[in-house]
Amino acid sequence: MQYEKAEHDISSDEALRLKKLDNFEILNTPAESAFDQISQLAADIFDLPFAGICFQGNGYSFVKSEVGGAALEIIQDLNRARLAFFASVPIVSPDGYHLGMIYVADTKSKPIEERHLKMLQHLAGMVVEKLESRMAIRRTLRAYDDRLHVLVHDLKNPMTTITLQSELLGRIPGIDDKTSLISGKINAQSKKMIDNLNGILSAARKEATSFKPQKDKIDLRQVLERVKKESALSLERKNQTVLIDIQEPVEVFADRDKIAMVFSQLIDNAIKFSPTGNEIFITHQITDNEVTISIKDNGVGLTQNDLEKVFLKFAKLSSVSTNGENSYGLGLITANALVEIHKGKLWAESNGKDLGATFYVTLPIK
Repeated sequence: MQYEKAEHDISSDEALRLKKLDNFEILNTPAESAFDQISQLAADIFDLPFAGICFQGNGYSFVKSEVGGAALEIIQDLNRARLAFFASVPIVSPDGYHLGMIYVADTKSKPIEERHLKMLQHLAGMVVEKLESRMAIRRTLRAYDDRLHVLVHDLKNPMTTITLQSELLGRIPGIDDKTSLISGKINAQSKKMIDNLNGILSAARKEATSFKPQKDKIDLRQVLERVKKESALSLERKNQTVLIDIQEPVEVFADRDKIAMVFSQLIDNAIKFSPTGNEIFITHQITDNEVTISIKDNGVGLTQNDLEKVFLKFAKLSSVSTNGENSYGLGLITANALVEIHKGKLWAESNGKDLGATFYVTLPIK
């Protein structure tokens, strides 16, 4: 549900804040029962009739859950200071962006205790946890779907060749009946396979405008600078610095948004698994028709066993984030799938525990 905005908890960098909200896919969407339990907990803790969760963006408040069915009146009364009781805490993303609020309200006055507000903060954290985990799962599923569809598309070329060659073989003058029979069977089966592949691709196109990477000439240095800017709050919170040692444009043909997602995940990992005050170094190397970007940190590092499992789904690694940040075990899986879509390669190197790690992304230039 969409209502006029309550004027508070708005980040100074509105563009990045709105992008964060857009990534979570919660604006301009209906209310969700998935958040109702959290709202109900808030109402029960305060023993109040009204509670809700809303997100603020583009001049509106988007109510995702409410108890008491009076979200519009509550938001209007909040602006006019007519409520006898209102308490809220901001919903803040892990990197510090204020996304919205969780609130409780009543038309009757009552005292508020500090422990209640702390419990409300915990509930706000549960909202963020739900958003983060949902986003990680969605990104991974989409990346794997895209990878599958690109693979299916690539399989069509050899299957089409087999179909044509078998048909030509069957038309050669003077071939014996056995050869003609075999070529006919090959032709029929290959056509059936092509029909099946087309069916998969047709379904994919109905789900999205295009599953294939929207390749264009992009400058990887600019993409990295953009990701660095979007990570500014996370870096500031841990007093970390990203140093991009790339002096000239590094151009490749790739999907800008997908490659940005890859670098975002790798830089986010470096931030999570590096101590406060650390530096993250980004360099590049060009060889033949490939460019390799390296992202190096001096964090908790990876053991040899970790390196063997780092791109496996839900793999248990020995590394632990330095500030207790959440890690869902899906980010590197998503990044790897997106790199593979581009016919590239993603791998990691580390000298061991507490000796940092370096992740490498190799992409074809053309």
